[in-house]
Amino acid sequence: MGDEVRALVERLLPGREVRTVVRLGGGLDHEAHEVDGELVVRRRRTGDPDERAAAVRREAALLEVVAGVSPLPVPEVVAADPEAGVLVLRELPGRPLLDRPLADPAPLVAPLAGFLRALHATPVDRVEGIAPRDATPPAEWLAEARDAYQVVAPGLPGADRQRVEAFLDAPPPAPPAVAVLCHNDLGAEHLLVDGEPPAVVVTGVIDWGDAALGDPAVDLARLHRDLGPAAAEAIRRRDDGLIGDEDLDRVAFYARCALLEDLAYGVRSGDERYRRAALANLARTFA
Repeated sequence: MGDEVRALVERLLPGREVRTVVRLGGGLDHEAHEVDGELVVRRRRTGDPDERAAAVRREAALLEVVAGVSPLPVPEVVAADPEAGVLVLRELPGRPLLDRPLADPAPLVAPLAGFLRALHATPVDRVEGIAPRDATPPAEWLAEARDAYQVVAPGLPGADRQRVEAFLDAPPPAPPAVAVLCHNDLGAEHLLVDGEPPAVVVTGVIDWGDAALGDPAVDLARLHRDLGPAAAEAIRRRDDGLIGDEDLDRVAFYARCALLEDLAYGVRSGDERYRRAALANLARTFA
């Protein structure tokens, strides 16, 4: 794969001689490689060729819009090969928050609140045709969470199983009333941070492949899962945006579904980072 990535970059960027290629990892939809410590090559793995090409074009166009509104850095597109499902991006500094969890997420509250405020306020007409609509009903989230639970239940202590099963037996909340531009996968793996506590800074928000016009509570929900309910509430209060008190049930609901999704991914893939983080956050997320 390293030779393939090298050849692709040298074709897309004539005159460049690639020195190093390092695999960064992959998720359900993408795999990523670092090139020369400067670029990130993201290849979309899912969908047929036409779907992959369309998704790459949408993401490249969306990143141009987001770069103009986001107070936090987002990846710059250096080159694209839609037919190959590939984006070449300028690498941002920092490490994913998933790889260095913080005992105190307070330094992240203000920058993430400002980010959500700006993102969710983006005029819908600026991203119509670029960002797809995600109208996934909460009932579908719950069905997928039940499937994920079947994968992870054998490894959970009895007290945790009781918490999760009580959630899965309850009805889902009502669908949202609004749709805004959302990152739609704003978890710790997609937040880059740098510095040492208490001077930790957010250096980037990456992986915009799932961005959509959807429920703003989804963005806050993964922060609820990964930073904790108190930090998420502090972000919501500072955000002063579209997520009101009446939306808190959906925030907690999505957070619990997303935790089960990550835990199942960690079990299936063998990626211990996801499994450890999900287990560490389970009790407070399902409290």
